Amino acid sequence: MEARVFKSLFLFLYLITGSSQLVIAAQSPDAVVKQTSDGVINRIESQRSTLEANPEQVYELVNELVIPHFDFISMSKWVLGKNWKNASEAQRTEFIEQFKTLLVRTYARALLEYSGQEVKYYPVEQKPDSNLAVVKTELTSAGAQPFPVAYRMHQANEQWKVVDVAVDGVSLVSTYRGSFASQIKKEGFDSLIQKLVDKNEKLAKNLTK
Repeated sequence: MEARVFKSLFLFLYLITGSSQLVIAAQSPDAVVKQTSDGVINRIESQRSTLEANPEQVYELVNELVIPHFDFISMSKWVLGKNWKNASEAQRTEFIEQFKTLLVRTYARALLEYSGQEVKYYPVEQKPDSNLAVVKTELTSAGAQPFPVAYRMHQANEQWKVVDVAVDGVSLVSTYRGSFASQIKKEGFDSLIQKLVDKNEKLAKNLTK
């Protein structure tokens, strides 16, 4: 499942991010996905030599391109479930920071390994007047089976942001929710935070390996 999460995060990076100068407030969720995909690929390719020489710079790129398109508070509430209500304000703040860092550092290696995959888009699924939508896509490459990925998005402050990613029908939030709940039940909330800190440090050390 770890590999699925890694791949789904790369696909999100490929599809959702792009130039921070794009105006997305008035766009539909599928338009956000389509219009910004070219922007991120251009950035990757234009900075390829710089990133190969200085891989740690990929963190800055990810923070610039990815983070604005996530609603980390909503994601944290959903991924923690009832444990969110039981956590202190300090624990919530630290969890959000470490969860965000986990995604950033997981994206980093995937960004460095981008190799020109193409994407097929499907019509957005959205009920009338709803602030929730699902954008379904398939990643395609020569000699490989299409790889389905769906993005659950919601509209907040007139912007569409991602709150979940599903790969082959498996939800990123649901996957993490199970493992996080198990860790909290076994050793407590602070142990989960420390586990995330340790994992983030390991991801940083392994970036160039």
